[in-house]
Amino acid sequence: MSATVLSVNISVEKGTVKRPVPEIRIDELGVVGDAHAGRWHRQVSVLSRELMDDFQQQMGRTIGNGEFAENITTRGLDLGRVGVLDRLTVGEVELEVTQIGKACHGDACAIFREVGKCVMPREGIFGCVIRGGVVRPGTLIEHRARPLRIMVLTASDRASRGEYEDRSGPTVASALNAFFAGKRWHPQIRRSLVPDDAVALLEQLRSFEREQGDVVVITGGTGIGPRDVTPEVVCEFCDRTIPGVMESIRLKYGAEQPNALLSRSVAGVKGTLLVYAIPGSVRAVGEYMPEILKTLEHALLMLHASDAH
Repeated sequence: MSATVLSVNISVEKGTVKRPVPEIRIDELGVVGDAHAGRWHRQVSVLSRELMDDFQQQMGRTIGNGEFAENITTRGLDLGRVGVLDRLTVGEVELEVTQIGKACHGDACAIFREVGKCVMPREGIFGCVIRGGVVRPGTLIEHRARPLRIMVLTASDRASRGEYEDRSGPTVASALNAFFAGKRWHPQIRRSLVPDDAVALLEQLRSFEREQGDVVVITGGTGIGPRDVTPEVVCEFCDRTIPGVMESIRLKYGAEQPNALLSRSVAGVKGTLLVYAIPGSVRAVGEYMPEILKTLEHALLMLHASDAH
């Protein structure tokens, strides 16, 4: 079944239900004349009629289009498959998904005041305008998933020569897979292996940047040995560093394990590509990755100007 627009809705005040209108015009700020339009990350809201029908069956109360304060009510679009940074093409309009769900406004929300629940905090789709235009009921909708491209890169002379099995790279990949499981992203994680060679490492980073990669985690080469060149390569490659991430990890583990203070792990940004360089031991991966993952999603959204701060 084709996904279509069932209703388009506007409200002039926040915290009130939106009312169906014959058409809406969307510009760079959102829906013209709507209370939620502006220079922020939730310019246009989308909700499916199927979710609304499930809710009204549970509550025993008819829910009209726009009552959850959604700008666009859809039919036939599986919002459960929509992820952050995906694109929704609604006729001539294109939206980038910036947030899924939101904080419940409680008594400030009209529908919550009446029935004590709301579906938007869990299932609502919010987006920024990439291309504006006019949307009417019956307009076709296309969902395009946006893969989150992640590379796990092991820098090791001996592993690259086959002298021992790379264990840190698979451990990083496992941590990333576990982290994104059940989240509204579309991660594509791949692994690569290079020697402790500055030229080879830099070429891997430049190649992944050309592929529009999103995250690189490099494991290995962050010590003070003669072949440990990873921090220098990362700093040369990146536009900016993120010193607080690695500083906090060194402080956390350095108190009990003084050798941890010898790590020269770094984090940085090249355009919209996040780069993390961490030690090459499996134990270090187990310490570093949980700390990195605490801020990874927020960092991604910041780089794409989609964060709520």
